Amino acid sequence: MKRALITGITGQDGSYLAEFLLSKGYEVHGLVRRSSSFNRERIDHLYQDPHLNNTRFFLHYGDLSDSGQLTNLIYNIQPDEIYNLAAQSHVRVSFDLPEYTGDVTALGVTRLLEAIRRSGIKTRFYQASSSEMFGSAPPPQNEKTPFQPRSPYAAAKVYAYWMVKNYRDGYKLYASNGILFNHESPRRGESFVTRKITIGVANILAGKAEKIYLGNIEARRDWGYAPEYVEAMWLMLQQDNPDDFVIGTGETHSVKEFLEEVFSYLNMDWKEYVEIDPRYFRPTEVEFLQADSSKARKELGWEPKVSFKELVKIMVDFDLTLQNIPCPGEGERIINSKGLNWCLHKSQKEEK
Repeated sequence: MKRALITGITGQDGSYLAEFLLSKGYEVHGLVRRSSSFNRERIDHLYQDPHLNNTRFFLHYGDLSDSGQLTNLIYNIQPDEIYNLAAQSHVRVSFDLPEYTGDVTALGVTRLLEAIRRSGIKTRFYQASSSEMFGSAPPPQNEKTPFQPRSPYAAAKVYAYWMVKNYRDGYKLYASNGILFNHESPRRGESFVTRKITIGVANILAGKAEKIYLGNIEARRDWGYAPEYVEAMWLMLQQDNPDDFVIGTGETHSVKEFLEEVFSYLNMDWKEYVEIDPRYFRPTEVEFLQADSSKARKELGWEPKVSFKELVKIMVDFDLTLQNIPCPGEGERIINSKGLNWCLHKSQKEEK
């Protein structure tokens, strides 16, 4: 049985990756920060009583700012694979908290790499790099595109990226960077623009809000479906040699287009419900990100399957169900395999 350690396991990617690895027969260990309030709703359904003999899911308290604890955990768990998904990952917030972002998002990776080196264990390390590192570099962006970071978050990720490469070359660690472009899902954090929009429209329909306030809606992003991207993370660590890979759909849409898709799905006019608030603009903006993931498609055999339109429907449907709002169009509400209310559409029925 392989053993994996996931930092950031309570986040969107961490929860999907934990599900994926458990389905592969792994024993999964997750790093969580100690807090007076729990923030584990994304992984509650994975909980297993640690007293049972067949338990394969364990949580441990720790923080990327504590090198001693990281070293102890890695030495005691002896994981075959480590996935570092933890970070201060909100780009706009990184301008308000640049020092904290650097400490966790950049130096946290150094602490993990040092813990691996000092423990002497043989493990494979995955670093969650980001398309934000490309910044103002012209699209499409691939593994050879020079980084031009435009935020403290992006600069911290660039530092972490190069530390991974240095430890790989200098200490022969198996360490890979996954440069993932934007990937969304119903588990996306509520402050990220896509989820902010889908939650916002659900609140409007429920009578709980009148407007959605956004910043730059002309920014273009390459949006994919998060559960597909965690499989790419795993594939990277199954290769004979460590390497760096860009992961994305190759298709780009503006925030405005995302708005249009969401509201047209509900037969609404977004212009009646959206207002621009300057406070949400970044001091420096990234205008256009588009992935060239031909290397990953060729060497990993990975490719995205969920389209942009399907992604929008998945997210809207989920947030409508949270408000007990009827499914749009010919959708029929069902209880899915995880006990959640869901909208099943005519096309999906035909596929089944």
